Amino acid sequence: MAIEVSREGKIAIVTLNNPPVNAVTLALYEELGEVIETTANDPGVSVIVLTAAGRKAFCAGLDLKEFLAATVDEDPHRAKVVRTSFARIRHAEVPVIAAVNGPALGAGAVFASVCDIRIASDTARFAMPEINVGRCGGAAHMGRHFPQGMLRMMFFTGEPIDAAEAYRFGFVQKVVPQAELMDVTMELARKIAAKAPLGLRMGKQSLNEIEFLPVEEGYEIEQGYSTRLMATSDAREATRAVVEKRAPVFRGE
Repeated sequence: MAIEVSREGKIAIVTLNNPPVNAVTLALYEELGEVIETTANDPGVSVIVLTAAGRKAFCAGLDLKEFLAATVDEDPHRAKVVRTSFARIRHAEVPVIAAVNGPALGAGAVFASVCDIRIASDTARFAMPEINVGRCGGAAHMGRHFPQGMLRMMFFTGEPIDAAEAYRFGFVQKVVPQAELMDVTMELARKIAAKAPLGLRMGKQSLNEIEFLPVEEGYEIEQGYSTRLMATSDAREATRAVVEKRAPVFRGE
């Protein structure tokens, strides 16, 4: 099974499992996008953790054997499937945390980039090696995180950066020993999952909508979401819980 889904309370763990290096075929791109979208639309899910099986790689990128067999005429369709997969992760209804357990190359780096938060093991590396196989990479996605000089160096050389360097540029939020990766990631996921479900969903939508807007325009949109949240029972419960110094009890309404 190339993609596995498990649950811990309001947390869904989506695991790439395509040995030996979790390379992605066109079918896997499509399946992953559908799994993320379906899982995020489940009202019982508040957080998704995206990770991978094994220790060799988070995702080593495109399956090159399949790519070699593809024709130029097929490429526009293939490209649309890939775009849709990335978009479904980036615009998932709930926060998505990438737990990067090893090298994330090409598509693997982009999968990490379209998640909301990235926790990396100290064995992780990130690269855009598409130039080595005659392709352009996911610079539009990676450019949301890296300054142009670094982006272009990665693009033109195809060489990887390690987890520490990725952390220095803010692409990765934490670097931890590989043995601690899932423990640290799940601890963060539990903190997020404890928040108001509607607040997480509206907050995610708001953050995506305002990302590239001018500050004043973006803030006005954010305030609109805040007003919508104010009308929910959970928002009132959150305020009451703070005033009463107790844990909130959210109902998703």
